[in-house]
Amino acid sequence: MIKDLATDVQGTTMGDPERSGGERSEAARSGGSSMVERRSSGSGEKVPDPEVVARPKRRRFTAEYKLRIVREADACKEPGEIGALLRREGLYSSHLVLWRRQREQAAHTQLKSRKRGPKPKTQDPRMKHLERENARLQRRLRRVALLLDIQKKVGAILGIPLKNLDDVEND
Repeated sequence: MIKDLATDVQGTTMGDPERSGGERSEAARSGGSSMVERRSSGSGEKVPDPEVVARPKRRRFTAEYKLRIVREADACKEPGEIGALLRREGLYSSHLVLWRRQREQAAHTQLKSRKRGPKPKTQDPRMKHLERENARLQRRLRRVALLLDIQKKVGAILGIPLKNLDDVEND
């Protein structure tokens, strides 16, 4: 009879928490970790959850989008409208401040997205190679011109006639 009093209307005993059949126990819900436990060959190692993105992709905004958002923000008159706009678009207030500053500086040209990373070199890398080759060929030309002058002088001293360059080209 005491046991019957301990059992309530739903058929559970007084010490047990009331749950429907589909509810989980409290311990299973409050894990709090984003780690997945995998058991491979008896080891209980924890592996990072595969749902987590390793590196988020950087967002890029077009000039038209930035201008539209700044205009919408400027049109907001009631308190809280700008906050609602930013939440709706998933933006931060710093975006709005930056875009307004860009608009003030140079209207549409500054609102275009800029390329990130190191700036391209103004001089083509092949140009340096070509300049070195040009200097080498100029030194060689001076050396050949000097040797030709020496040949002409030696030929004149020894009395050996040298062919003219015009005659050599015609042969």
